[in-house]
Amino acid sequence: KETTAIGSIAELREKGKNVPENIDLHKPYVDNIDLTCEKCNGNMKRVPEVIDCWFDSGSMPYAQYHYPFENKEQFEKNFPADFICEGIDQTRGWFYSLLAISTLLFDKPAFKNIVVNELILDKDGQKMSKSKGNTVVPEEIISKYGADTVRWYLMTVSPPWTPKRFDEEGIQEVLRKFMNTLLNTYSFFVLYANIDDFKPGENKSPLAQRPEIDRWIISKLYAIIDDVNTSMDVYQLTRVARTISDFLVDDVSNWYVRRNRRRFWKSEDWNDKIAAYETLYEVLITISKLIAPYTPFIAEDIFTNLKSDQDPESVHLCAYPVLDDVKNASRDQALEKRMALVQSVVSIAHALRNESNIRVRQPLSRVLVQVNQKDEKSDLLKMSTIICDELNLKKVELVDDGGKLLTKNAKANFKVLGPKVGKLMGKIAPLIQAFTNAQLDQIETRGYERIVVENQEIKLELEDLEIRSESKEGFATYTDPDITIALDLTLTDQLIEEGLARELINRIQNMRKESGFEVTDRITICMQNGSDFLTQTVKSQGEYVKNETLSIEILTDRSDGFEMKEINIGQETFLLGLKRS
Repeated sequence: KETTAIGSIAELREKGKNVPENIDLHKPYVDNIDLTCEKCNGNMKRVPEVIDCWFDSGSMPYAQYHYPFENKEQFEKNFPADFICEGIDQTRGWFYSLLAISTLLFDKPAFKNIVVNELILDKDGQKMSKSKGNTVVPEEIISKYGADTVRWYLMTVSPPWTPKRFDEEGIQEVLRKFMNTLLNTYSFFVLYANIDDFKPGENKSPLAQRPEIDRWIISKLYAIIDDVNTSMDVYQLTRVARTISDFLVDDVSNWYVRRNRRRFWKSEDWNDKIAAYETLYEVLITISKLIAPYTPFIAEDIFTNLKSDQDPESVHLCAYPVLDDVKNASRDQALEKRMALVQSVVSIAHALRNESNIRVRQPLSRVLVQVNQKDEKSDLLKMSTIICDELNLKKVELVDDGGKLLTKNAKANFKVLGPKVGKLMGKIAPLIQAFTNAQLDQIETRGYERIVVENQEIKLELEDLEIRSESKEGFATYTDPDITIALDLTLTDQLIEEGLARELINRIQNMRKESGFEVTDRITICMQNGSDFLTQTVKSQGEYVKNETLSIEILTDRSDGFEMKEINIGQETFLLGLKRS
């Protein structure tokens, strides 16, 4: 029995009998073509078997270029592929056929990397099944939350190559935390950019001349670009998405935009406003490019609305952002480090406020901070204004001994110390409880303390004690090996007045929104039936309240033309009304 393999249509036409003009290589049509055996002149028929169709797919790297008949240089330039991506079920299908064919032809794989998508399970880790009633209808989820939200959730909840526990609450969190934050930041920029008719690049503000916080967020943006590309290069796709999300939420929205809102809506310094616009514009348009492979629709929407006439038509036609020499030269890693320290201090101090039930709108007199590194002390002094602004404080004080901010107490660790001292435990335990702060500091520093009990010298080691630190009265304190932070919780009448004024501003701003006022509308405020303390607060803090709420005046003697509403702030109850001026 003789066999032969045909390598091309041209060869089939040359050797075949009755080859039709419009040849169809599929069964049953190809079965009608016979060949003449070159050895015996006998008739040759096609074998009846059909090879696994995955070998057609496995031939894709060659078939797409019609290799080896043409496009040889293009094929060699692109083979093997940088990566392929498919489901875990393709291990014995496409993955295998690609590997088998390329090994047979070139003795190497057809791909350099492979990204395997694992199965999607229900939130309890069970396979989805109609019989179990735990299936999800993709169209319903996409219709409810949007395709981009679902895509971002699937990429951030876990790496693609691990089984995913699908939980609709996780999609809701992505929508709330990432998507809404992105859209709110974008909408904030567009709102004020349209009011001021801002056009990117028209009044270019050099980065080196912008305020420190602008230079910081741009430097951090360039650091994120570098981190994202580093992770992309090793296919850590979930790390990429989480890096972008953390940057947007923590640094852009919760830090940069929140701290700079008034720069966009106040008009005293046009150059400063342009610097803010240029900075946030670069951040947003770069983020749209970074997220484009993950969320193609929202990225396209943001980019096409922000782009200049010189930019490509689509975000998907743009080069992916990279840290080139120009961007790298603009980075300020020392500034990034200083701001990271500030953010850490602020985060800890906010937690102390929450634990003490003191809202951020209530000013406090000071925060005391102890750090070990000399450069960190210098950094905190340089950034003290930001810390005060963020925490609503009057000043930041550095201390050398964090232990003085705490009250320490100790008790015997009976489980460890008991077997060592036996019957002496009854007399040693009260001595340990009586240790002073200084003694406990010394034990923590050198690791032991010697005491004498019944003429016996006992060496107490750190493991023999359970030492606890508590805040001193009037302070809320946090400590770890690197930093100690103490908030002074003492409230004077002046501080209480300022806090009440801030709460009043919050209520006025909320009423502005409820009344449908535009952000640029000037208003008149009417207040009645307040306490003497509230009246005194309005008198002393009136200018501050008016500036923050775009108000012309605050009336207390008449309410004609106002729709009054009862307001409660702590122990204060009064009537408040607003109208356009």
